[in-house]
Amino acid sequence: MSLKDKGDGEALWIRHQKLYRFLAGALDGYIRRKFNYTYEKTDLNTADGPVIVIPNHACAWDPLLIAAAMKKRQMYFVMSEHMLRKKIIGPVIDYIGGPIPRKKASSGTGTVMSCLRHLKAGHSICLFAEGEQTWNGITRPVFPATGKMIRQSGATLVTYRLEGAYLSLPRWAKGVRRGKITGRIAGIYPPEELKQMTGAEINALIDRDLNFNIWEWQATQPDGPVSFRLKGNRKGLAERLEKSVCTCPACGRTGELHSSGDITECSCGFRIKYTDTGAFDPPEPFRNIAEWEEYDREHIVSMAESAERNSETATLFSDSNARLTKIENGHEESLIGEGTLSCVSENGKLFIRAGGQSYPLTEIRDMAQVLSNILLFSDGSEYYQIYSEDANLRKYYYIWRKGKENSNNGLFSG
Repeated sequence: MSLKDKGDGEALWIRHQKLYRFLAGALDGYIRRKFNYTYEKTDLNTADGPVIVIPNHACAWDPLLIAAAMKKRQMYFVMSEHMLRKKIIGPVIDYIGGPIPRKKASSGTGTVMSCLRHLKAGHSICLFAEGEQTWNGITRPVFPATGKMIRQSGATLVTYRLEGAYLSLPRWAKGVRRGKITGRIAGIYPPEELKQMTGAEINALIDRDLNFNIWEWQATQPDGPVSFRLKGNRKGLAERLEKSVCTCPACGRTGELHSSGDITECSCGFRIKYTDTGAFDPPEPFRNIAEWEEYDREHIVSMAESAERNSETATLFSDSNARLTKIENGHEESLIGEGTLSCVSENGKLFIRAGGQSYPLTEIRDMAQVLSNILLFSDGSEYYQIYSEDANLRKYYYIWRKGKENSNNGLFSG
């Protein structure tokens, strides 16, 4: 939606500036106390013209962490479109900050155009260019189109690195864990410098600045790994871990993991403790979630390859209580069906089945996961959402991504 479509763009910008500065200032102290958050003070008002702030995306609270650190520079945040579909909070967010919607599992062309319109109007934006929060505490590469857009915009690029935020609220978890988060500007690049670079070079620069590995960070802390604890030091650090990892390393079954308190276990008897530093106890077979996630990917890819190679007809894995909807224009949803969600192989061809419908993986053009309970996908003409509070949706993404690897020269990155 253009600024003109929203009415008086200048009046809206003034309102958004006032609300941003008031709310960012009011929340600053709360955010710093809640997360033990410290940041380098910076005044981006010294930059000529609009800026594009690109931070690494570590947890769901990242926009508030950025706003607290940059309260004097009002920005329009690029936000997942699904937030604007929420009946109460969606309109409130739109009124307060007018975010730029990003339809995940789609081309993103409309989002790029909206960003450029804002920047040309003199507005600053904040873009989490990885496209999603990290699942494993390691920064992902930015979208390939990011550098080209930045070069076209004529804006100043600011890269910002958040350190420690992943363990404060892992994507799969419930409950904020207080530990230590720091934030700092990694680089400031004026438009004159960016004009001399290609889009690919700008992407490489951003990837370099944002590169962060929480497990390496923990290993290099001068006083030892930082503890991230729930309020009152209560148990529950591992709860919902099975939303992130799904394969038991002892029996090899997928979908049998369950968590309670600080323990994740399988019905076969395997159990492991998730500690307040994010490490596992014992440290075998995995030291951390990143290692377990890699095992999951390899296991699921192996399942898919076996089914394709042997032309099997079988259900590879399934989950109950899933809801399939079609996303219409105007952030509206229409229900298609509810019930079992599964990945099946029929004569060596893979399908995702949900809501009584069947979708060949080869015909799903794009797929993305939002938070831990929403899977979005598109076949190029229609846009769908699978919602499940119980299922591990990562395995469906992994197996779809495996197909993309086969057809698109190694796009499988996890």
